[in-house]
Amino acid sequence: MTDTSNEPRTVAQKKPGKTVKKKAKELSGKSPARKPQGTPAEPKLLSGGNPQIAKADGDAPVQAYIAAMPGWKSEAGRRLDALIARTVPDVRKAVKWNSPLYGIEGQGFFLGVHCFDKYIKVAFFHGASLHPMPPVESKDKNTRYFHIHENDAINEEELAAWIRQAAALPGWVP
Repeated sequence: MTDTSNEPRTVAQKKPGKTVKKKAKELSGKSPARKPQGTPAEPKLLSGGNPQIAKADGDAPVQAYIAAMPGWKSEAGRRLDALIARTVPDVRKAVKWNSPLYGIEGQGFFLGVHCFDKYIKVAFFHGASLHPMPPVESKDKNTRYFHIHENDAINEEELAAWIRQAAALPGWVP
């Protein structure tokens, strides 16, 4: 008897102690190409070019964010991440709300990073307490920003001083 429906057929395959159903096309090897399981999908860029990375704790999601930063921002992100890790060896990393956050265990987060079309925004959550204060104001009276633009010459000594000071303050707890 011939199957004239357009419905995919399933074929029962026996395995010791189990019956597994698969589509006939999969068994014939004619199914569309698929990514191997466990292969991460390419991160989506949100408006402004900020990578969309799943919320998670640890270095791995932060590195995934940095790798997904578009163009020159990825290298700048690697340099910034390395500077933070050198300056605060016990730094805690996480990605929340599509932004890497850096903090101290039990004290909250002191710094966040976010991509925009033309720059990377480094947010010091208690930046108004830093000396000298980072240059860009925020709507929040405590927060100050430092922007990194393409081809900027970064004063890493000053940036490290802000990072060190910010890490010593009580952090922001979401």
